[in-house]
Amino acid sequence: MLIEFVEIQNFRKLKSIRIDFASQTTLFVGANNSGKTSAMLALRYFLVNKGGFRANDFTLSNWISINNIGEKWKAEENTPNSPCPTLDDWEVVLPSLDLWLRVADDEIHRVSHIVPTLDWAGGLLGVRLRFEPKQVDDLHEKYLAAIRKVKETMKTAPRRGKSGLSPAVLWPHDLHEFLDRKLGTFFGVRTYSLDPNKRQLPESGIARPQPLPNGTEPIDGDPLEGLVRIRTIDAQRDFRDANSGGDPLDPDRGEAKHRLTRQLRSYYDKHLDPEKSPETEDLEALRAIRDAEELFDVKLKKGFSSALGEVQGFGYPGGTDPKLTIATKIRITDGLDHAAAVQYEVLPTSETGNSQPLRLPEDYNGLGYQNLISMVFKLISYRDDWMQVGKAAKTDSTETGERFSPEPLLLILIEEPEAHLHAQVQQVFINKAYKLLRAHSNLGDNPRLSTQLVVSTHSSHVAHECKFEHLRYFRRRPPLGPGEVPITTVANLSKVFGDTTQRFEARYLKATHCDLFFADAAILVEGPAERILVPHFLSAEFPELTKSYITLLEIGGSHAHRLRPLIEHLGLTTLVITDLDATDPSTGVAVPPARGKGQITRNATLKGWVPKMNSLDELLDAAEIQKVTGDPTNFFSVRAAYQFPLPVKLTGQKSATEALPNTFEDALVYDNSKLFRELKGNSDIGKFKSALEECKTAEELGKRIFGVLSKLDKAEFALDLLDLNEDTPPILSPTYIRQGLSWLQEQLRCKEEQLAISLPATSEKEVPQ
Repeated sequence: MLIEFVEIQNFRKLKSIRIDFASQTTLFVGANNSGKTSAMLALRYFLVNKGGFRANDFTLSNWISINNIGEKWKAEENTPNSPCPTLDDWEVVLPSLDLWLRVADDEIHRVSHIVPTLDWAGGLLGVRLRFEPKQVDDLHEKYLAAIRKVKETMKTAPRRGKSGLSPAVLWPHDLHEFLDRKLGTFFGVRTYSLDPNKRQLPESGIARPQPLPNGTEPIDGDPLEGLVRIRTIDAQRDFRDANSGGDPLDPDRGEAKHRLTRQLRSYYDKHLDPEKSPETEDLEALRAIRDAEELFDVKLKKGFSSALGEVQGFGYPGGTDPKLTIATKIRITDGLDHAAAVQYEVLPTSETGNSQPLRLPEDYNGLGYQNLISMVFKLISYRDDWMQVGKAAKTDSTETGERFSPEPLLLILIEEPEAHLHAQVQQVFINKAYKLLRAHSNLGDNPRLSTQLVVSTHSSHVAHECKFEHLRYFRRRPPLGPGEVPITTVANLSKVFGDTTQRFEARYLKATHCDLFFADAAILVEGPAERILVPHFLSAEFPELTKSYITLLEIGGSHAHRLRPLIEHLGLTTLVITDLDATDPSTGVAVPPARGKGQITRNATLKGWVPKMNSLDELLDAAEIQKVTGDPTNFFSVRAAYQFPLPVKLTGQKSATEALPNTFEDALVYDNSKLFRELKGNSDIGKFKSALEECKTAEELGKRIFGVLSKLDKAEFALDLLDLNEDTPPILSPTYIRQGLSWLQEQLRCKEEQLAISLPATSEKEVPQ
């Protein structure tokens, strides 16, 4: 049994999303504020902590609909024969989670209580967990009673004209505000069966959950009990080192101390305690405990004899009074209940030369290792609890008298495992976590007992270690219409790459990094010179862009088209900085660009992606709009920035002439010709200076610089430019790059405006962002 996918509706910014689950590890990735945490919370609230919901968990735009329900109730209060309140008005605003299980033929007996029809014979089986009013009429009555009380109180309030004070605003102002305090009283999670034949695929990334038929009755009890065991490791693990006292005003500041000690004690209680269902191998330990108790009792009686004799001097005990004595009860777990129970051995006895090793308490280890050990131990505990390792099996079977029958599926949810961990440890953890969960003799490759691990992360190092078909990319989208809020859609990256072991995209990203999955935008550059200098141009000329999360990838602009499926699937705004790459069509040889010669480009990105032109003459004269492609409905666009004609003033000429740059380097020289003429030296920089001073025509200059570039170490050239003296005028970005970066800056500015929450006010209270 496995979870195939979930669909979440009306929970925070998750208006309607589908998340496909991988059979082993599923990784949530995406930029900040893209909905990853909301998805993890939804899974936790619906499946684990069903009392965790708050009024603000309703999607923000649905507050208006909720308050409209309240206004309708108030308007109908004194209307004769007004209809009774029903759940119908709430259908479109209720948070819900549809869970779809893949059930094997030999597991049908386990799901008989949630089978929708007698015709169902295995395969997909779905249930909807919905957070809804327990009794609509009770909510209706209590809300109107609260409103009436407000009205009665306000009648006696002094008017502003008499007192000079504004009238008080009493609770509740509207239905949402009423639920803000009373949600747990009137709402709860109920479960409904779904029809597998009515499943629908998402449309433009928006999930389309099936509506429930009128009169559908909820399922009694917890339908997932006995089917899915769910455990969580949340993001707020709150470790502290030995010197951090924490916030003295925080009532829970001491709870994080000795967390590992508490975990080990809990594990011991469940799986190792020799006093629980003792076996032959426990007898020696129990005998040792008993001997220690007897020896300690003798010591205590001797030590307290004098004090107890003095107590008797006060007339106690009398003839009939019980005699006071002292006896001990030693429990091993008491030894795990102090600050130094868990220690780290710094130097063993062989190195210290003493009889005792040098050790430090748990709080003296780094936060990263504390986090790692804690997470690993939790995973071990969850696995062993599921498999009833050690004493747990005997204890449970003794108490219930039932045969051990674990749930067929263990689901583990981990938020941000990377906290405090350096990159290599992050990678080790995500590589080994699932294997650890299966490291039991009853598990391994056993298909009857399945484990699914769901992890949310902000770390490109964690993403790098996972197969791309396991990644689920959370993407920010603008509102669907007026009165709505920005939403999230989720892309299943297994549908992008196909066979990831054979595709360029997967191999390339594995060889570099996975920052792309956490970025607001991407810049794809041609080579090492651009990779070195474009960040310099950003900081010097576009400081606004440096405030955004932009990934800079050196892929070779002519190869950028290979990332097209991924860029479009992610919907990631992208600037491709590439080269014109002029070519003689008859020979296929690279040549200096020239108009009217029938030259073409060999750049596959320009030919096949954007602007989809082959002719050099067409590329040189292309309008700005032709250099942009994308899908406005999918909220992203891609722009190509490549060289175009520039005016250059040659030696002895009064007016500028048109020069045709072909690469980043010659465009940089043309746009900084005055600077290069002033530079000194015999390096490659000096060769460009000589060309600018000696050439009389643009054609001669193009050929001269083309020859210099054919022998140029481009990375060394870029580093030389960065190493210029401070009194040298600043290097300006080439015009084609400057225009591209200006476009990108405007795109991100517009996107932020579109993603900003803008709703009509529904009350006088502040709307949270």
